[in-house]
Amino acid sequence: MLSPVIYLVMNGLFFTLRLSGGSGSFPRPLKAAEERECLKKCAQGDLEARNMLVEHNLRLVAHIVNNG
Repeated sequence: MLSPVIYLVMNGLFFTLRLSGGSGSFPRPLKAAEERECLKKCAQGDLEARNMLVEHNLRLVAHIVNNG
């Protein structure tokens, strides 16, 4: 079972995504090359790359939350 804190954080992410995305849907998953590049940059401390990885994997997070 998900802890209430994690649940609230996830709801906050989804709410923020709806406000910023406009379309109400998740961003498309990254292509393999894009993901590799973001992972390299993230390992070097690039916060923008980390954020891109998080945002583009929200669909997976939602799936885990719904089926967890």
